[in-house]
Amino acid sequence: MNQEHSAGHGRSGVSRRNFLGGSLVAAAVAPILTGQAEAAAAAAAPTMDGVTPVTVRAAVNGTPVSLQVDPRATLLDTLREPLDLKGTKKGCDRGQCGACTVHVDGRRVLSCLTLAATTTGHEVTTIEGLADGDRLHPMQQAFVEHDGLQCGFCTPGQIMSAVALVNDEGGADSDDEIRERMSGNICRCSAYPRIVDAIADAQQVMR
Repeated sequence: MNQEHSAGHGRSGVSRRNFLGGSLVAAAVAPILTGQAEAAAAAAAPTMDGVTPVTVRAAVNGTPVSLQVDPRATLLDTLREPLDLKGTKKGCDRGQCGACTVHVDGRRVLSCLTLAATTTGHEVTTIEGLADGDRLHPMQQAFVEHDGLQCGFCTPGQIMSAVALVNDEGGADSDDEIRERMSGNICRCSAYPRIVDAIADAQQVMR
């Protein structure tokens, strides 16, 4: 683990805490789908191998979305490409790291293993949909306050899993239970102690 510079500042003089807070706010206001992109998607032609696209109609972060996708397309790739929601990270692409975790009807799912076509008629929530304008979700705020991350790549998936753990699954009664129920989300920087602290604090506000 790299040693942090004093007072949490790097050579640039920018506080990592301030930078991370700004990054999480920026993620919350990413665009969903423009009318122009929707029109282009509706005119999609069969793929080169003759597969006919299917229409997906779902609510993404509270906004109705209708677009045509390859029936083999994952929810992860659909969120990141036509919908331009890059907060959901593509890690192992095999369902083993948890970086791609999102909510479908409030339940956490691995978007790399979920077909976009199966979300028709459902509510999909990504990291961009958690904050209320510039006001961070309590779990996002707790991760910032506890510095529950280093490189930040796994953080969206960690936060989405943690929110579902509290809201959909009733929360955890101990640090050991938090660790067990978050075991599907890998942090290669090993920021686990601070992640556990963040979740423990946030659930007191969310419950």
